[in-house]
Amino acid sequence: MTVKVRFAPSPTGRIHVGNIRAAIVNWVFARGRDGQFVLRIDDTDRERSTLEYEHGIETDLSWLGLTWDEKHNQSARFDLYHTSMERLRAQGRLYPCYETQEELDRRRKVQLSRGQPPIYDRAALKLTDEERAALEADGRKPHWRFRLDGKRVKWTDLVRGECEVDTASMSDPVLIREDGAFLYTLPSVADDIDLGITHVIRGEDHVTNTGAQIEIFEALGGPVPVFAHFSLLVDADGGALSKRLGSLSIMELRERGMEPLTIDCHIARLGTSDPLEAVPDLQTLGATFDFGKMGRNPARFDPADMARINAGILHAMTYDQARPRLEALGADLGEAFWLAIRANLALFADVKDWARIVAGPVTPVVGDQAFLDVALALLPDVLEEGSWSAWTTAVKDATGAKGRALFQPLRAALIGQDHGPEMGPLLVLIGRDRAAKRLAGQVA
Repeated sequence: MTVKVRFAPSPTGRIHVGNIRAAIVNWVFARGRDGQFVLRIDDTDRERSTLEYEHGIETDLSWLGLTWDEKHNQSARFDLYHTSMERLRAQGRLYPCYETQEELDRRRKVQLSRGQPPIYDRAALKLTDEERAALEADGRKPHWRFRLDGKRVKWTDLVRGECEVDTASMSDPVLIREDGAFLYTLPSVADDIDLGITHVIRGEDHVTNTGAQIEIFEALGGPVPVFAHFSLLVDADGGALSKRLGSLSIMELRERGMEPLTIDCHIARLGTSDPLEAVPDLQTLGATFDFGKMGRNPARFDPADMARINAGILHAMTYDQARPRLEALGADLGEAFWLAIRANLALFADVKDWARIVAGPVTPVVGDQAFLDVALALLPDVLEEGSWSAWTTAVKDATGAKGRALFQPLRAALIGQDHGPEMGPLLVLIGRDRAAKRLAGQVA
């Protein structure tokens, strides 16, 4: 069986941390098994759906490397949904209900006051043809409910193991509103059948819905897919994911300088036994992904972990990988430069600062000019590998300075700050002329 999964965003906003997990987990699971990934745009809400957001979703997924094999818009598939609706009506599984929301609320309050579960009592099934006609003549328009079998629906979940939902304890779900608009469930099931979706992978907040959806799959004569319900995200302290973090969009993360592979690695491995660390590429991420490693405890989303993974990806990046981006930033000073500074990068854009430090101009930080004058007099005529060690040894012998007292003034004068990459490679990159000027206290 070829694995086929889908990610089904609504184009009513940008993809954010709260919903990108479904896309990433679906993608790595499918690609790790040579499967297919379907992008299904759930744009049946024509008032809120926009092409701008749809294009934004495509841009975000492409940037993350989450390519798709098929793309479908639900707004172009209404014929399928109407056909599915008629099949359910012909079976007597879809029935019209005329209660207003206020009437339903009153019934629930009565049920609760009597200690009864607040589920729909199927009063609409008892209406006669005359009573329905009278309600419609009075201006009532029906919403349509799916009649559940009221049985124990079982499935083997890839994350949660053996699961069971008693649909007798549930209200018959509304599939079509009074205005004729389809709610999420029927189009989703109809699409999954029509597109041959083999696995439905989503958050655990959908577990209860799965029982009703399996009954709809069966009623429509379609194969029931394999389900996997992963745990929801919490913050670093285990609390509910704040709106600030949960609504953090992929576009914002991109603008902050996060690497796409950082987000893929972090999100795909949250809640698993795999280490939260960088991997070479998406193929590796897919090959190592396994639901058997995923626990049921909430997955902790910690921006600090994401920053650490981002740094790890940059530190392992080759010059050939970095070169096009270095050129785009006007910071391509060659492979030696990249190898010298990459271990100090938190974001790729930081490379511009190091390119400026190497090529200048830099304002030296001078504490003891007399000490620097001695160092300048001892500066080798030719700077090459090993020059830093030989030079600092000579300065140590001449001044008696050692440790921090030796190295810190030299670093501050040469690069204008007290921290950074190893000075040996940097000294060669800076070159003797600029180094000499900076040691003399000049901007260079």
